[in-house]
Amino acid sequence: MGTAFVVRHPRGFRHGYTPIVRVTDRVGMNFGILKLNAGGRKDVTSPYESALVLMTGRLVFAYDGTTYEAHRRSIFDEDPRAIHFARGASVTVRAESDCEIAVVQVRNENAFRTVVFDARNMIGSEKRGKGLLENTSYRIVRTIFDLSNRPRSKLVLGEDINFQGRWSSYPPHHHAQPEIYHYRFARPQGYGHAELGEDVYKVRNCDTIKILDRNDHAQVAAPGYAMYYLWAIRHLPGNPYVKPDFTKAHRWAMDPKATFWRPKR
Repeated sequence: MGTAFVVRHPRGFRHGYTPIVRVTDRVGMNFGILKLNAGGRKDVTSPYESALVLMTGRLVFAYDGTTYEAHRRSIFDEDPRAIHFARGASVTVRAESDCEIAVVQVRNENAFRTVVFDARNMIGSEKRGKGLLENTSYRIVRTIFDLSNRPRSKLVLGEDINFQGRWSSYPPHHHAQPEIYHYRFARPQGYGHAELGEDVYKVRNCDTIKILDRNDHAQVAAPGYAMYYLWAIRHLPGNPYVKPDFTKAHRWAMDPKATFWRPKR
């Protein structure tokens, strides 16, 4: 695989909207970062289904005659705040402080009501891998929405917190549906490694990877560097994402009674 599967922004993102992945790409999604200064405003009406995820800052979402104030200081310590709306719907974002917002969009003709997701109504925050393999793949998985609570959407959206020195998206798994991961680190010089099939990429702050072709995509964070990634999966026509396929050779790692080598004491 070439470097086209990784999009890098080592200096972060400028004011305004920075496109990272485009809907015309094989991934089939628009993905970018919107930065607003305090007092800024952005009116969003799109021909695409859209989700806006607050990364940091304080803002107000105005939609359908109502408003929702969102504040997020830390993507590592706090659950997501996101607004999800259908093509043609109108949402206004008013920044009450400097803000950074992730934007995910996909083609979808379906109509559905606009909903703000937070800790009260998102799918949930799971402690996956806890107690397995000496907690070496213990991580936090936050699913914002999927087919169960947004059946007319063409997206599944969530976040992972990959603890320092540990793995996530593990055991290695794959699925037919395209996906993106967008990374941040608890320290800006942090890094990790992303598997895409048989290839491994070093990922750093503000990088984005494209996951295609049913490639396994396990991840690991370097010691000392907690790793966050936003993930978005696009449903395929007639083949929506439901759950991943775990690679057969590594399924044993899901067994709480699995044995593995330990040093002699």
